[in-house]
Amino acid sequence: MRGFFAKMFGPQAGATPRPAATDAAGVERTWVSSDGLRLSAQDYGGAGGPARLPVICIHGLTRNARDFEDVAPAIAATGRRVLALDVRGRGRSAYDPNPTNYNPAVYAGDVASLMGEAGIARAIFLGTSMGGLITMTLSTMRPDLIAGAILNDIGPEIATEGLTRISGYVGSGGPAASWTEAAERTRAINGSAQPHLTDADWDRFARRTWREAEPGKLVLDYDPAIAQAFAAAPAGTPSPDLWPLFMALAINRPMLLVRGGASDLLAEDTAARMQSLAPQLRRIDIDGVGHAPTLDEPAARKAITDFLADAP
Repeated sequence: MRGFFAKMFGPQAGATPRPAATDAAGVERTWVSSDGLRLSAQDYGGAGGPARLPVICIHGLTRNARDFEDVAPAIAATGRRVLALDVRGRGRSAYDPNPTNYNPAVYAGDVASLMGEAGIARAIFLGTSMGGLITMTLSTMRPDLIAGAILNDIGPEIATEGLTRISGYVGSGGPAASWTEAAERTRAINGSAQPHLTDADWDRFARRTWREAEPGKLVLDYDPAIAQAFAAAPAGTPSPDLWPLFMALAINRPMLLVRGGASDLLAEDTAARMQSLAPQLRRIDIDGVGHAPTLDEPAARKAITDFLADAP
């Protein structure tokens, strides 16, 4: 798994765009990265009331902004503007012809670029899995941008069991012929982490993670080249120490950790150490859920609402 981190935190390079799609949820905002890639985010305007800092939502490795299509409007209803990103290579954002760009340092630069163009000086971040790694990385590059953070099932130590599971499916599998097939395949991969979901839930899950490339041909809505981050690193290559990134994020900032009670990516002892090093860190474990909570769970939603009520 050393290759995952070695390439996730690798060098930057050039990029080219692909066409964007349309969607009724939120308003699509686009911007161009520093290396010329056309990127996309969904913008949910906050309801009336006192001005509050906006929230930046960043999804996991193979996901996209649709992961936040329920929680983002709920947050916006409390008065905060919400931007949910499609990280490069996912959703409406362009695929990058250089897979070494698929790493948190490049992603963090994209987030900073979006905030600059959107006129956002500071925000609360909500990062699921990879989105949390991006948030931690950004805290070392542009600490001024982050006023607080919600980490969803991610920490500075990532369990080998979870990485092995992810490497077994990311970038693999051909097209599906129907939404029923897409839902069945989605359940086969994620069912053990979300045993409570119904058939209708799995259909919706699939529609968040697949797209119709052409009639009768559904494909996963990400660039398969992101799987190259899981290639084996040369023998003896150490995994980066991510604890300094977590500590940089934790300095003088409110934080919330949402953890799947059955997570195979964020171990209990790692979560406990995070709490001991950052006493202000709030924590909620979602019973019976693995990696990662959808944030539609009532306990997760309440924890987020309560946290944001107290945040700047």
